[in-house]
Amino acid sequence: MNLIEIYIQEVTRRLPEKNREDIALELQSTIEDMLPDDYSEENVMDVLEKLGDPAILASQYRDQPMHLIGPRYFDVYVSLLKMIFPIAAVVAVISIIPEFFINFHGEEAVIHLLLDIIAFGIWKIIEVGIHVFFWLTLVFAILERTDKGKDEQPLTIHFKKWTPNDLKDIPYIPKKKAISKIEVFGSLMWTAIWATLYFFANHLIGVYEGSSNGLEFVVSVFNQEVLFQYRAIILIMIGSEIALSLYKLIKGQWTKRMALCNTVLQIFGNIVFIVILINPNVMNQDFITYMTELFTITAEQLETWIIGGGIFGLVVTGAISVFDGFRRARIR
Repeated sequence: MNLIEIYIQEVTRRLPEKNREDIALELQSTIEDMLPDDYSEENVMDVLEKLGDPAILASQYRDQPMHLIGPRYFDVYVSLLKMIFPIAAVVAVISIIPEFFINFHGEEAVIHLLLDIIAFGIWKIIEVGIHVFFWLTLVFAILERTDKGKDEQPLTIHFKKWTPNDLKDIPYIPKKKAISKIEVFGSLMWTAIWATLYFFANHLIGVYEGSSNGLEFVVSVFNQEVLFQYRAIILIMIGSEIALSLYKLIKGQWTKRMALCNTVLQIFGNIVFIVILINPNVMNQDFITYMTELFTITAEQLETWIIGGGIFGLVVTGAISVFDGFRRARIR
């Protein structure tokens, strides 16, 4: 078997069987046309070199790319991957936290429970990352192979060809005004943390004492039944915070409208938590008794310190958040 026959064989074996014979004849004719009448082995080598790698030539006959995701879709693919993965990871972590505390009955130390949540959360993020990567890659691989266009020009996030007019739709975002994905991730995680503390306060917020078995939960600070009375408005707050975080992710920068939304949310949240704190039954009476005996103070003094400190902390953190939002929104 000569070099020409071997080359044709290498090309056609990569093609569907029904097309091999026709393409072999076509390729044979093409090679003969490229060779002189009285050709030598050197002429054959030159022609085969011009035709190139059999695998590449076969892919041209198949009219399918050799890559999984080519330059036309790669930028869109990476942009969507960066956008979807953080959201999916946060949602996955948030979804597992209630399950752990619902099944928590006090037999296990809380520190061990938190370590279990962290470990399982990391595994859940990895699992979600694998799923996002697989399904998004599959979708774009299918798009790559069903696109019959010959144009290899990369597409924008809107699946259109880039033009200079696209620059008009991209605002200049100063570094201090920009909202990073880490900041959005942190906001969503903070929402998950305080919501978990609120709905499972009788298991998490309280007095711990050291023992031979580690830290033991002695008495809870808050009356869970009283906290549950406000669960409807707390769920509205949680939804509002998640919506604001997603709005930050979409806009990517602080705006006056966003700063105003943040201000309304901070004021609303502070009012809600202040109303809860001044409820005379919100604190567990066993906790009040325990602390008054421990520090030899009156119940009124203890409640004043806790309520006063809580309100002061809420007002200060809310004011800082509002100020920072408007400050960053004014940056040019």
